[in-house]
Formats: sequence, C-alpha cells, structure tokens
Amino acid sequence: MSFATLPLSYCTNVHPAQGVGEVIAGLDRYSGPVRQAAGFPVAAGLWLAAPVISELQSDASRLDSLRQALERNNLACYTLNAFPYGDFHSERVKENVYHPDWTTDARLQYTRGCAAVLAELLPDGVEGSISTVPLGFKAASASPGFVENCIPQLLALARSLDDLHDATGRVIRLAIEPEPLCVLETTPETIAFFRTLFEAASAAGLLEIAQRHLGMCYDVCHQSVEFEDVRYSIQELRDAGVRINKVHITCAVRVENPSDPAVRAALADFAEPRYLHQTFARTKDRQVVFRTDLDRSFCDSPPPEFAAAKEWRVHFHVPVNAESIGPLQTTRNDLKRALKAVAELDYAPHLEVETYTWHVLPGEQRPSLVDGLTAEMQATRELLEG
Repeated sequence: MSFATLPLSYCTNVHPAQGVGEVIAGLDRYSGPVRQAAGFPVAAGLWLAAPVISELQSDASRLDSLRQALERNNLACYTLNAFPYGDFHSERVKENVYHPDWTTDARLQYTRGCAAVLAELLPDGVEGSISTVPLGFKAASASPGFVENCIPQLLALARSLDDLHDATGRVIRLAIEPEPLCVLETTPETIAFFRTLFEAASAAGLLEIAQRHLGMCYDVCHQSVEFEDVRYSIQELRDAGVRINKVHITCAVRVENPSDPAVRAALADFAEPRYLHQTFARTKDRQVVFRTDLDRSFCDSPPPEFAAAKEWRVHFHVPVNAESIGPLQTTRNDLKRALKAVAELDYAPHLEVETYTWHVLPGEQRPSLVDGLTAEMQATRELLEG
C-alpha cells in the first residue's frame, strides 16, 4: 500500500516549552517557517508537557490560542508526543524522562489530558495518536509485578479513549514506544507484553477496546541500536497483531571501526550531560553488549568486549538526512528499510520525524534549526515518495 495522505509530521519536543505561550512561540518561530521552507504541507507533532496540559484544560482561551497558532502557520496536528512528562530541556534529563511510569496515576491522568486536548485539535475525519514511555526504565522497574501493575492503568486509559470516541467521534490511539534498556526494549519483549495485555483485556471484556486504542510507536533508531533487523521486526509485529500506531523517523550514531582512536575521539564529542545515550556493540561472535550511557572515559578506554567489537551503535538521534557525520556513520540505511516495511502494512501509521537533539549536537557548523529541520523533512519526503 502507499503511505497515508496525512502531512508528514515533525515532533516539537525539540523546542523548550513549559507553558502554552512557549508552545505557541515555537510554532511561530520554527514550525511555521519550516512548513513554508519545505514547500509542502507539514504537521506539528506537539509535545505538550504536563504543565502545558494543565494550563490548556483550566483555561479554554489558551486552547483557542493554540488552535489559532496552528491555523495561522498552516499546520495540522494529529499526533502528540506524551513521552516526556516534565522539562525535557533541563540541564539533566537522562533516566528522569521515564518518570512517572505506567504504574502511576500521574502518567494515566496526564495521558488522559493529552487525549482530551488532541480531540480538540484534530482535523475532521482524522484519527489521532499519542506516543508514550515504554512502561518504565528497566533499572528502576525491576520490582516484581511491575508490568502487571501497568496493565490496569493502560486498560483504564483504553476505556477513557473509548468514552472520548463516544463523546466526540474522535478515534485516538496510544503508541507505546520501546527504547533501549527500558521495560519494553526489543521486538520479542514488545510482542510478549501485548500478548499479556490483550489476554488481560479479554478477561475483563475489553479486548476490542484495547486492540482499537492500544498499540506501539516504532522508533526506528531504537531498534537499530539493538542491532535488530528492522524490516523483519516490523513483519513480526504485524504477524503478532501488534498495531504500529506511530513511526518515529529517526537515525542513530553507528561506529564501524571503533578500534580507531580518531573515530572514538569523534564519538566522545557526542557525550553530553542532558540526554541518555545507551550504547550497544556487537561482538565478533555476534553477541550484543551494552552500556547505559556514553561518556568520554569510555570512548578513551573502552572495556574489552567493546574494544574487540566490530561495530557500536549509540542512541543519539542525529539528522535523518545524514548518512555520516565526520568519521561516524548513521543508521539511515535501516530507516530506508523500515519505511519500506511500513509501506507494506495494510494500514497507515502516523509518520513523524523526531530529532530532538539539535541543541546538543556537537560541532560549530550546525545549520540553523529551521534549515536543519527543513532539510530533514525534505529528505524524508523524498524517501517516502521513493
């Protein structure tokens, strides 16, 4: 099949915003100019942090202002990124981005609020999607029963989304986003979880509602970092009945010759204090080893299993139009293969470019944010048309 006719979206979590005014300023300063420079329709995949959702729900005039900002910039909005709950641009985000997790009422209520706002912003006749955390971070969620405690929360959300559909006619789907070193990380883990989730839904008489409203967000670079075959991964998810409600169009850093000190020195420039950069390697016997975060000391003197590996991959979102960055490569070939597999599905997931790291990319020759985002959107459109 062909891709959906909805405009390609880019995620606004790249813009700091802890209030509605800041969200609107980002649309006017960046999103609108990107849409104009791109030369084709562009959608805003809004990131609305918890304080923004509270403001929108407490003051109807603020929602009107947001709607007007989208309209004057000629931007549709059909998807939200509800993964980051708080300040995604604080000095240190790292593992804090996974809090609150899906065992908490705070995560449930925030996502309900996102759905209510999105229902007000959706164009007529268009379904909505909301991406969210992969239940939690593995290292912080090792307590027995963690996954089992997430399931009632997710089923409660499914009921809320079904009620919202009854009240507004809007279909909004949750998109749980697997990520390296999280509770949902690999494709087999994701399939196993949805099997358990739907079994619980069936026992509660909620299977149809759960299957309609609960699915996943396939972030391409996340599965690439895991050294998964992305095309086969997407086919496995299809065969298992796990619906991909949203695709994050992303690329990660790939290190082909990590034994070269000059290459590792270039990689060390990507070690930065804000975001978590899970680092994986595939050894000569094809075992996959990992490190929770990237730092300079690791690049200077990698442990033996990394030093002997043929290739490293790092969870650092880099521009999706880049095949390489200096002596480093990217996982863009995996992106191409994933998009081909997505095009073969019998439904059309929402498509969103999500490079949130522009502000922490190393190097002094970065383009302006508008120019960089525009180049990503244009390159992605070429891939989709191809």
